[in-house]
Amino acid sequence: MMQRHMPIGYKLADGKIQLDEPKAAVVKKIFADYLSGVSTSALAKRLTEMGFPNANNKASWNHGSIGKILENVKYLGDEFYPQMISTELFEQVQKHRRERCEQLGRSIRPNSQNRQYPFTGKLRCGECGEVYRKYIENCGRASEKSFWKCKRYIYRNRVCCRCGFLADEQLEKAFLETANRIIARMQILDRKPKKEPIPNNPEFNSLDQRIKELEAEGRYSSNELPALIFKRAQAFYKTARIDDVEYNAEKMNQAFSGRQPLADFDEELFLTVVKQITVYADHRLVFEFINGLTMEAAY
Repeated sequence: MMQRHMPIGYKLADGKIQLDEPKAAVVKKIFADYLSGVSTSALAKRLTEMGFPNANNKASWNHGSIGKILENVKYLGDEFYPQMISTELFEQVQKHRRERCEQLGRSIRPNSQNRQYPFTGKLRCGECGEVYRKYIENCGRASEKSFWKCKRYIYRNRVCCRCGFLADEQLEKAFLETANRIIARMQILDRKPKKEPIPNNPEFNSLDQRIKELEAEGRYSSNELPALIFKRAQAFYKTARIDDVEYNAEKMNQAFSGRQPLADFDEELFLTVVKQITVYADHRLVFEFINGLTMEAAY
């Protein structure tokens, strides 16, 4: 993974994605200032004036590039990216953005990939492996309907995947069922997920051996060495596993402790504890939680 593909505020170090603290501080301030009332245009002007580099490493910003930062769910953290922005702050910013759009007479396109729903990026097809996307039919009319469908349901004008369609209500009901099963039996959270063996990485081993040879020969000023070290970091990242089991186990316990059975869908809880939902054609959903726990529900 090249550095330029990462959201601003992260860096690749020792083969893992880490916070780039100086830039992360700027990103956090963007979120905080926007929520306090500073416009995206004003933020863009400020960053340009201070010479802060954008995603293309140029000190040139506009309201659109600020918007991309404010809507980037990577800042909430996932299996690769450490969390930079709290879920609460991120949701407050999204709400403020929607309110600003309404005040300015703008609208977010319903089918835009940039619009975030609770299930965006969480659903994957268990039949073909593709992501699920939300499709809205008859938008703005009384007959408007929305469904989550496999991205490969229609491919080149042909039906390619027959995995089921799902409405928000079905997904919310399934989450309620699994969440309430956890609340009723908190000891479920004590299950220890099986650790995957570290895969063999021939590319890393070869590069590592060559680096050790150069160092043993005392060739620290060799032009070859920096390039090899960078390639070794890239090779390491391809098979690297972040050991955050204990952290996520504690996060799950805190999220569920002391809760009464849920009567309604809790979006904040869902975003906090669910890593992925796999959809199968036999009307099964498999919820994978951040601590490695998996549970099935029907739809």
